[in-house]
Amino acid sequence: MKKTETKKLETKKLVLSGVFLALGLVLPFLTMQMQSLGSMLLPMHLPVLLCGFICGAPYGLIVGFVTPLLRSVLFGMPKLLPMASAMAFELAAYGFLAGICYKMLAGKREVLRTYASLILSMLGGRLVWAVAAKIFYTMAGMGFTAEIFLAGAFLNAVPGIIIQLILIPVILLALKKAKYIE
Repeated sequence: MKKTETKKLETKKLVLSGVFLALGLVLPFLTMQMQSLGSMLLPMHLPVLLCGFICGAPYGLIVGFVTPLLRSVLFGMPKLLPMASAMAFELAAYGFLAGICYKMLAGKREVLRTYASLILSMLGGRLVWAVAAKIFYTMAGMGFTAEIFLAGAFLNAVPGIIIQLILIPVILLALKKAKYIE
């Protein structure tokens, strides 16, 4: 790849990362209109995962780490400690793992590649959240139990997990068909 083409691609990834960051800041406003369901939809996760898939692991990691912290500082939600701090590590793992798994599985059938990368990044992100949450909940003087982990990582997140499993492959397929991404 020529130096000019590489520079254009990097610029495109940087701009797209900014768009995904903005989406991560704005989407929670839309979902929080439904109080009981809003946080269960995991609105910050979608743009971070897409960033990892489309822009690659380094961009996904940075956007994932910055999004919850910036949202906390700008809008006060989620609270910086313990939630936004733990989420920063979780979403960084999502973005990084989505990008790295997707790249490592290149050459595989696209549906298998996408779902395998998505599921691995979702599981990895939840494990990273458990470790980070244990640390930040303890720092905040709050307990973190296996029940809190299961409820936060899986039970309460089922609607968001379903949305991710449906929307992300559809969005990626549409972008590939439109030749917007390779």
